[in-house]
Amino acid sequence: MSLSSARSAPRQVPAAETLFCRDVVHGLRCRPRHVPSKYLYDQRGSRLFDRICELDEYYLTRTETQIMSDNAEQIGEQIGTGVTLVEYGSGSSVKTRVLLEHLSELAGYVPVDIACEHLAETCGKLSRDFPALKIVPLCADFMRPLRIPERARLGLRTALYFPGSTIGNLTAAEATCLLRQMTETCGAAGQLLIGIDLQKDASTLEAAYNDAEGVSADFTLNLLRRMRRELDADIEEDGFVHYAFYNDEEARIEIFLRSLRGQRIRIGTQTFHVDAGELIQTEYSHKYTIEGFTRMARWAGWRLRYAWTDEQDYFAVLLLDCDGGAT
Repeated sequence: MSLSSARSAPRQVPAAETLFCRDVVHGLRCRPRHVPSKYLYDQRGSRLFDRICELDEYYLTRTETQIMSDNAEQIGEQIGTGVTLVEYGSGSSVKTRVLLEHLSELAGYVPVDIACEHLAETCGKLSRDFPALKIVPLCADFMRPLRIPERARLGLRTALYFPGSTIGNLTAAEATCLLRQMTETCGAAGQLLIGIDLQKDASTLEAAYNDAEGVSADFTLNLLRRMRRELDADIEEDGFVHYAFYNDEEARIEIFLRSLRGQRIRIGTQTFHVDAGELIQTEYSHKYTIEGFTRMARWAGWRLRYAWTDEQDYFAVLLLDCDGGAT
């Protein structure tokens, strides 16, 4: 493969700032108020999340990485040869390196991420470490139907990789919709390798999202900084704090910006009055059982082939085959 093709620049998605503005304004008008979690991941947010992944309390990344490392050879055998690997929400592609090293005759790698600058930086590093691999970065929102560039469709099959339990950020309806879209993206004989965080005691879960160093808080509050920078929002960054807890009934971590006082947020001509103690939801992180997730995936057209877990059953990596349609 040519090195020049491996270093292709990410394709920009048009009108990203306009979409950001529309989504933020819509979310602040709603009750309860919310901002889509994808907007946490600008360049600074992506780097803060990389730091979160290294924290002692944040077991998710190291546990999933250990599962991948311990079972890399078997995972590679189950996926097979000659595939195009498409990764949703690639970030820094830390766990992906283990996968790339154990996939035989890989046709190409398409990392997909909404943070364009971070994506370009990561692909530059991967290109140096895997010079023979064709890498075609795609800067896009994977929640929308994806069109994989034709120049990246070199394999006989497409295997999707969705690590980090990122699917847990979605409601059940949103997750099912995304899983259905994935069947269309990968096509016949496609596969999905996905990480899911498993249900466990609330104290372990809450500690992971309220770390002692406050990096998780910086990550959440960075959304306000992004709103000021990109939307010229009139908003008091010191008027909010990070607030996260485990909702046992919904089996999910819920993360919010909590207002410390009555205040106003202005975006363009729009003004929003926020009461003291009012919450703006920024993220959900659903926790699953393997059986429950497999059942949801079946409705979306996926059939479980194999499941790998750690010794504590904290996390699971699942390999699913595309059935070609919901059942």
